[in-house]
Parts: sequence; C-alpha cells; structure tokens
Amino acid sequence: MAQVLAVGPYSELDATALTRDFAAPLLESAEDVTALPEAERANVAALAFLGHKGLTAQVMDQLPNLRFITNFGVGYDAIDIPAATARGITVTNTPEVLNDDVADLAVALLVMENRRLNSAETWMRAGEWAKGPEYALQRKMSGRKVGVLGLGRIGREIADRLAAFKSEIHYFSRSEKQTPGWQWHSDPVALAQAVDDLVIAVVGGPETEGLVSRDVIAALGDGIIVNIARGSVIDESALLDALETGQLRGAGLDVFRGEPKPDPRFFGLANVTLLPHVGSATHETRAAMGELQRANLRALLDGQPAITPVN
Repeated sequence: MAQVLAVGPYSELDATALTRDFAAPLLESAEDVTALPEAERANVAALAFLGHKGLTAQVMDQLPNLRFITNFGVGYDAIDIPAATARGITVTNTPEVLNDDVADLAVALLVMENRRLNSAETWMRAGEWAKGPEYALQRKMSGRKVGVLGLGRIGREIADRLAAFKSEIHYFSRSEKQTPGWQWHSDPVALAQAVDDLVIAVVGGPETEGLVSRDVIAALGDGIIVNIARGSVIDESALLDALETGQLRGAGLDVFRGEPKPDPRFFGLANVTLLPHVGSATHETRAAMGELQRANLRALLDGQPAITPVN
C-alpha cells in the first residue's frame, strides 16, 4: 500500500530512485490511476508526476487523500492548478535547473534558421557542393533585433545570450523589468512590429493560449519565430499559413500543439527546424530535475515547506 505514487514515462534512473526512496509504484499515465483498487488510491498522499497532459480534477478526485503533487519540469500546464488549490493540494515544479539547456537551444534554433544550416547540410550530403554553384547566401545572425516574449527565468537567460550576439533586445512581459537598457513592449503585436525575430518563452496554460496570434505573426513579417515554451502559445494554423506562403521567413520549433504528433503540414516545409521537445534533454539537466522533484517530495512528506512551490 503506497503513500507515494509515480505517474509518467520516467527514465530508468528516476524510476529506480522513486522506487528506492519512496517505494513508489509507477504508472504510465494519469489515466491509469482509475484502474487502481479503491483502497490503494485512498492511501496515496503524494503524486510524483511527469507528463504534458492529463492531471485533471477528475484524476485528483480518484485520490481522496492526495496532499502533494511534485511535477517533473518547470512547466505545469498539464496540471489543473486551480483544482489542486481548491482541494488543498500543494504543487511543486523544477525551475532553474533547466534554464541553461533551454536557453541554449532557443539560440541554436535562431542561428540554424537564420543561416539555414539544416538545408546546407542536406545540400552538402547530397553531393551538391562539388557540382556548384555555392550554397545560397543566408542572413547574418549577429546584430539582429530580437524580441523575447516572456522575460522570466528562461527568457532572461535567452536575452543574455542574445546580447552576446550584439542583438538589440526587446521584450514583452506583464510589467517592465529592470534590464541593461532592453526595450519593453506592452503587448505582443507591438513587440513583433519592433523586431526582426521573435523568441517565445512564456509559460503555457489558459492565460497564454494563442498569445502569438495571427496578428502577431503578421506584425513580425519577414522574420523567424522560435518557440521553446508550449505549442499552445501559438496559433498554429496561422503560423503554418505564414510559413507556407512565405509571409514568415522561418521558424524553429521545439514544441507543438499536437505532441507527439505535430500537424503534418510542418513536415512539408523547408523553412522550419523541427525538434521533438528536447529543450531540457541532457543527462545533466534531467538528473538535476529528478533530484529536485524528489527533494520537494521528501520535504513535503517530512512536514517541511516545499522547495519550489507553484501554488
């Protein structure tokens, strides 16, 4: 009879640690909770969760004595936070430890699309270099005006890296922040109008659903959009239309609305770099995320305050 339940596709390292430290049974998804015997569900006080969907109020109600949810990841839009709060359930996440990896990837996507490096490699592997003429000229990365949509922990790291590329930094956030002279914009359309490229770094969830609208995409014009946040933040239909018509020059995407099955229209485009949600996917960072999740779990079960609370 378990006090801790683990839900999600954990790595062998994290699954072993959760079983060793908390005797936690592992389920593949939140949907599997309902299949547990009633007595076992009633005994669960804490849930270690990894996933991008499904931790709903209905699932929480299947665990009547649930007090804690520790999320593996900084984004927690898969969890119904208002429902958890209403039920007195403390939710935690794993911020900070993945900032560097995600920021590195955002800049890499921007460089790859401005220089069209994927296409250059494909062209070379096909033997075109020896045939001539030389590969087509692309856009310079350094010195571009870049907008960062969301200047939180990860957005700030992205902006710091872009500053090293001699970029002129613009940003959108709910209020103006203390920066080294970066330009604040009060809405996403104004931000897009002011910059060459746009990097999305806001949190997911209902508040940012469709924040990068058709109007934002149109305002950016002949630029590049990079998204390392959540697929829900972009109007994907508008994005695909703009990429297919050439209204938007390119996009670098690590997240999608239909994960893990993105809209197939993306695969027919030559002006996108597509990645399978690998922003934090390094050995070092995933290990740190697991350690922080378990540290939160241990603290809460010991009657201590959460280390990184969400609600």
